[in-house]
Amino acid sequence: MTVLRVGNASGFYGDRFAAWREMLDGGELDVLTGDYLAELTMLILGRDRLRDPSLGYAKTFLRQLEGCLGTALDRGVTLVTNAGGLNPAGLAAAVGALADRLGLTVRVGYVEGDALARPDALTANAYLGAFGIAACLDAGADVVVTGRVTDASLAVGPAIARFGWTRDDLDALAGATVAGHLIECGAQVTGGNYSFFTELPDGGHRPGFPIAEIHRDGSSVLTKHPGTGGAVTVETVTAQLLYEVDTPAYLGPDVVARLDTVALTQDGLDRVRVAGVRGTPPPPTLKVGVNNLGGFRNSMTFVLCGLDIPAKAALVRGQLEEAVGPEGLEFTLARTDHPDAADTEAASALLHVHLRDGDKARAGRAFSAAAVELALASYPGCTLTTLPGDATPYGVFTADTVPQDAVAHLAVLPDGVPVPVAPPHVTRPVESPARQRATTTGAPAYPTRRGPLGELVGARSGDKGGDANLGVWARTDATWAWLRGWLSTDRLAELLPETAPLTVERYELPNLRAVNFVLRGLLGPGVAGSTRFDPQAKALGELLRSRVVELPADLLTGRPA
Repeated sequence: MTVLRVGNASGFYGDRFAAWREMLDGGELDVLTGDYLAELTMLILGRDRLRDPSLGYAKTFLRQLEGCLGTALDRGVTLVTNAGGLNPAGLAAAVGALADRLGLTVRVGYVEGDALARPDALTANAYLGAFGIAACLDAGADVVVTGRVTDASLAVGPAIARFGWTRDDLDALAGATVAGHLIECGAQVTGGNYSFFTELPDGGHRPGFPIAEIHRDGSSVLTKHPGTGGAVTVETVTAQLLYEVDTPAYLGPDVVARLDTVALTQDGLDRVRVAGVRGTPPPPTLKVGVNNLGGFRNSMTFVLCGLDIPAKAALVRGQLEEAVGPEGLEFTLARTDHPDAADTEAASALLHVHLRDGDKARAGRAFSAAAVELALASYPGCTLTTLPGDATPYGVFTADTVPQDAVAHLAVLPDGVPVPVAPPHVTRPVESPARQRATTTGAPAYPTRRGPLGELVGARSGDKGGDANLGVWARTDATWAWLRGWLSTDRLAELLPETAPLTVERYELPNLRAVNFVLRGLLGPGVAGSTRFDPQAKALGELLRSRVVELPADLLTGRPA
């Protein structure tokens, strides 16, 4: 066959439960994938495993599989998922047991070797590539379970098996990697979390899950089942392509996909063609995600109503620092109050107080009780939105690297035979990319009008450990000609002041009419340990779009004709 239809039914641990059934019943598929792993998920699974060594995998997948394994087998749809997490062998055995209980015959393969021995870490897992998945499929697996492979590998592996690609087929591998990246977050490429959701046919109410029709040369068409919600357009695909990426060189264990070579074209209703992707040899190292328990944390939120908001916040700060000591305390004042408001909520600001400490007792009741004790002895109108509670553990994520040949990548075939997966025979060290500056940051020499930036551009943002990325795309060529010269790192610092002290990298992707910013250190210890209001930077793009700026007067709308 010249086309491999790969669908996706899960973008994270907790995604739409019914998606597996919807995708199997909605139309033709060859492969159905499910992505369950994220940096935070590995921490959750690590804590599960501490309580019960037989766990460490995404239990939701088994419940979803119970209702649709028979359908997948009847229709010849292969299932590939990284729900194995920290225990792919355990999940593979559980899938086999489920099939026995249902009276089904299923061939299950799994991929392991990503777990690294790090005595000082809760979890340490290398991001493996796709060739182990392909080996299981070549051996006739109906279901392939993996541990920590790259998200895109779930789609690349089936393509390798179908088309017989080798490690030398770099452009094809790169194209499939981009296709895998596009579908890995489920409905996010079909209109989910889309800046212009009000323009979608169903207003964004229930976007369908995506399908990548992958061709032998690595090109693909992104689509979805007929009759499902959302849309697949060049812009919805652009938004997902910009999600959680950094430099234009998209690093992977099997290939480096050049995002600055991707060409997107509308190929009919809800069909976007992805072509032109070029690949270069992968780096000699694999990324390693490391999770550790960082200590304990707790939070309390005070409502500050009416006048003297800063003074009220200062009073609480002084009282709490005196009660529990200043170490580890963090205060964030959210000025949600409006002057001369007619109701209490509109007149109130929120003071969020966080405490992180290695001592569970200090971060627990000692802190929350001290906050509650201020109820009758602090600022006028003192009230809290939170009840006193105990501390909870938090994790810290860090990224490391390890040589590719130092990892024992292993495919365990359906007959139980383990097959080593050799590392790439050609690698290339990663070069430091050239950061790009806007062509000008001076005052505009043309008529302007004031308006929110989002009238002209879309944005998508997300987390990469302690870093964040912010991709901004123009909707027309005329808007792109303005945006690429206007949105500099200095301008970004003006619009988003919290980025000003950070190292900010800027990269242009002219083929997407987009600029991508990488914000180093914005999220501190990462989502599991962050006390930031938006700990994964998911809303950062929408914050930028809401800022009122001087827009070119002749660009009355950024919407494509």
